[in-house]
Amino acid sequence: MSCQGCVGAVKRFLENLKVCVESYDIDFDAQKVTVKSNLPPETVLQTVSKTGKKTAYWEAEAPTKPEAKPAEAVAAA
Repeated sequence: MSCQGCVGAVKRFLENLKVCVESYDIDFDAQKVTVKSNLPPETVLQTVSKTGKKTAYWEAEAPTKPEAKPAEAVAAA
């Protein structure tokens, strides 16, 4: 997405799916669209790709795992 016109095009295509799309968020700066839907991800991707814009899945940031603590040694006397 290079301009607000591109954002508008993506919004229009997602509005066509409004029955199946719970919500969506367009992050222009990050060039990402996040869609919550009960549709298969491939259907959403194909619909957005009809805008003529490059589309691809992006990996959500994985939650950070707490740092593992070394196990304490227990000695029996």
